[in-house]
Amino acid sequence: MSAEMELKLHLPDAGATQRCGALLAPALAGGMVVALHGDLGAGKTTLVRGLLRARGVTGPIKSPSYGLVEHYPISSLYFYHIDFYRFTDPAEWENAGLAECFRDDSVCLVEWPERVAGLLPAPDLVLDLAYAAQGEGRQLCARAFSAAGERCLNALAAGMSMLR
Repeated sequence: MSAEMELKLHLPDAGATQRCGALLAPALAGGMVVALHGDLGAGKTTLVRGLLRARGVTGPIKSPSYGLVEHYPISSLYFYHIDFYRFTDPAEWENAGLAECFRDDSVCLVEWPERVAGLLPAPDLVLDLAYAAQGEGRQLCARAFSAAGERCLNALAAGMSMLR
């Protein structure tokens, strides 16, 4: 699977990472899968927090590392924040019962998707977060793999240019 479109951004702090998520939020639609890659502490949950706040979630938004999934119903759309970090074998996917989260009326935000070795539906959008090589902050490489993913990148590019 090759990316149709790619965008690279420097996110200087956690606030910028949350704003990035907020810019993506309006472009997300049911049936989408967003894969989040990055080391521990790279900002995956921070980005998701900004996205969910922009969609109207006011309560706590925590990492799903221990519970595997956090569920946020927003109007008629369901957001599932899933974390496969603790998986040691892709076969655990079968026992977790999370396949039912991937529906036309949901958006699945998946951390550590590589831990389930290709058992997930293909992502529309892949977000790679890494510690910046020079200085502080994070580097984000966002890649679209569908028309829906391209809409997200276009929204992100337009919003980030307005923030500068």
